[in-house]
Amino acid sequence: MVQQDPVQVGQLVDALEAASKRSKRDGKKIFSCKKTTFPVAGSNNIKVDSWRFMDWDYKRSDLPTYARGLFTSRRKDGTREIAVRGYDKFFNVGEVEATKWDNIENNTRGPYELSVKENGCIIFISGLEDDTLLVCSKHSTGVRNDAAVSHAQAGERWVERHLATTGRSVKDLARELRQMNATAVGELCDDQFEEHVLAYDEDAAGIYIHGLNFNVPYFATCPGPEVHAFADAWGFKKAKYIMYEDMDSVKKFLEQCAETGTWDGRETEGFVVRCQMNQGGVGPYEDWFFKYKFEEPYLMYRQWRECTKAVISGKIPNIKKHKQITEEYLKYARRQFIQNSRLANDYQKNHGIISLRDGFLRERGLNGSQIISMESENDVTRDVILCPIASLGCGKTTVALALTKLFGWGHVQNDNIPKQKNKPKKFALDITNALSEKPVVIADRNNHMKRERQQLMDDIFPVIPAARFVALQYVHEPKGQLLPGIREVTRKRVLDRGDNHQTIRAGSKDSSEIIGIMEGFLNRFEAVDMDRKPDWSYDQVIDLDVAASSRENLEKVVTALHSFYPEIVKQVSSTQELDDAIDWAMSEYEVQLDLSHQYSQTPKQKNKANNKNPGGTTSPSQTPETLAKNLEYFCISLPAGEVSTVLHSLFPSTTAPEKARLYHQLVNSRRVQPSFHVTLIHRASKKDKPDVWDRYVRQYLDKMHDKPESDPSVTPVLAPARVRLERLVWDHRLMAFVARIVPPEDQEQNWPCANPVPHVTVGTVSPDVKPKESNDLLQRWLKTGSGGDTGIWEAEIPGVKVVEGLVGEVMSRR
Repeated sequence: MVQQDPVQVGQLVDALEAASKRSKRDGKKIFSCKKTTFPVAGSNNIKVDSWRFMDWDYKRSDLPTYARGLFTSRRKDGTREIAVRGYDKFFNVGEVEATKWDNIENNTRGPYELSVKENGCIIFISGLEDDTLLVCSKHSTGVRNDAAVSHAQAGERWVERHLATTGRSVKDLARELRQMNATAVGELCDDQFEEHVLAYDEDAAGIYIHGLNFNVPYFATCPGPEVHAFADAWGFKKAKYIMYEDMDSVKKFLEQCAETGTWDGRETEGFVVRCQMNQGGVGPYEDWFFKYKFEEPYLMYRQWRECTKAVISGKIPNIKKHKQITEEYLKYARRQFIQNSRLANDYQKNHGIISLRDGFLRERGLNGSQIISMESENDVTRDVILCPIASLGCGKTTVALALTKLFGWGHVQNDNIPKQKNKPKKFALDITNALSEKPVVIADRNNHMKRERQQLMDDIFPVIPAARFVALQYVHEPKGQLLPGIREVTRKRVLDRGDNHQTIRAGSKDSSEIIGIMEGFLNRFEAVDMDRKPDWSYDQVIDLDVAASSRENLEKVVTALHSFYPEIVKQVSSTQELDDAIDWAMSEYEVQLDLSHQYSQTPKQKNKANNKNPGGTTSPSQTPETLAKNLEYFCISLPAGEVSTVLHSLFPSTTAPEKARLYHQLVNSRRVQPSFHVTLIHRASKKDKPDVWDRYVRQYLDKMHDKPESDPSVTPVLAPARVRLERLVWDHRLMAFVARIVPPEDQEQNWPCANPVPHVTVGTVSPDVKPKESNDLLQRWLKTGSGGDTGIWEAEIPGVKVVEGLVGEVMSRR
């Protein structure tokens, strides 16, 4: 049993409150949180606050919590507490970096519990201080504004029905959950209330309990046997599960079930896999979930549902797979709507979906799995659109040109279309025209925002309903982890190619202007989300590595397309053919058009530029002296793996809970920094330490002048350095290593530090606590020490731990 810590909960609520007050004007890089307050009916005036992040924010590395479904409240004495705690957001296999099979195999351990993914709406059940039972949906509780029955109300009614079978009361359940400090998590499956995709008859309807989560900021949940015992004791239905000890058995089982989309004789949406994971192979293991969703027949059923709603609304249905059987189903649906006009109205309210589908299947004499097994999806011969999703410098055009060289496909470049009114529609029109002659066309623009993808599909599907979109996604998520490497790679590519691009004149424009344009694309980049519009309309998604060579990405695209559409790509090109195609794309192809007018400055922009440069011109490249004006700080970068290993070794499982509290909070809320460094001097300290600042600037300038060509995209390394990690110091807000810069053996120490105590910040509890506050913490530690009433903890690092680092600079983002 895990109890709440009021201090830890208070810190979490403070971070959520701060996030709820942010707006889009604060910048897209900062997450925001929606707070909604609900009175709890039947309680002693208790109110609960619901906290909700946007779904895409859960892929970030800096959220204060990853709970998807979180309600907090206050006790009578004013103490803040977690009232309801859902699961940490979990992702499908391959959806994020952590759920790629290699990472799952390397970073998790069994036992692996595979729970059937029931197809309903999630319900949370918990007990409040006054013995009120709180039943809510993911983000709300209580009565809907339109007087219809809410999910929470439907859940309450089912709870009462389940408890009636046991002879126990609602208050009994509230007290039990309160004593456990737990939230019961269940799936409400009731076709009489709301239909989804899979059917639940009267006997199968009810709340399927599949989790018992402790009401704490970090994710801690009970194992399957305890969940089943709870469901039995309180009359709930149970989500079935199967258990394996090793990952090989898990994969084999899932692949077998995926062939038919069924398990135990019943169609299902997939499985939730429960196990434990640690961070990169080091540190403690924590509870962790991922999901494995079956594509079929679930996706076919969902397509039938969406196409039927489109027909009812007078829209053209988007049929991207199972074209023939879907068209037959829609003919059947139209006949039923003509015979009974009420069916269409009910269908739009999510009633009659399953009975309509089942009627069609009975008429055909087949079930969904049999249709899938009989159907050949490999007969696609045309109308395929390859849609890169990229930022500048990813290599999308190089890969596109190589594909045209290999297969003679169509290639429409957005940059080749002059700036004009309705340019996006012209882009789509050119693609549809090209598809009349070519089986495959590459829609060559960045397509990095969902609205761009939506526009392209909206303009093409009405003309070519059978078009199949394939996303060539250059992976950018999680941004906090990948963007530093992406910046380094893409800046070098863009600046090296100079003016050999239709719109980005890196050879003629100031490099800082080019980098600014690139940053805009990175900030706006929205990853593919196959669970939501418009991305669920992609027939396939091919994930590509930005840092990989275009040759590597080309081979990956060709291999994947051969697997998806063997009638179009009949065989994978040979090594020589792939090499030749890339050589042609990179060396023989040159930009022929001068379309610099597309990015021409407005008069207002020109005036701004001229005010910065009285001559009205910009130099082809910046001098080192000019670049030095953007220096933010100098530091010693340290290897993240070595520092992480030291950190995790200081908190064995035997560590006292109060001592390890902040450590676990940082780990579970992903607030441990992804990279580590010792700050030598920040520009804010140059007035106090001008000699130190000037010394590092001179060394930076010497390095820049020594380079054969001054390339602002390359960060110069001033020299190697050695750092000794001596001890770890922390309070309830942040954690830092006390560090000692070790001089080379053959000379005096030559890396002065402007901070009174050289240190490495490990992490802070929220974005509102800045890393620079490590200075304040260490000053208090020097004055008061640790333990007792100081509120400060420390841990000495056994032995001598010296790590090798690199001295370098960090430029301002302004």
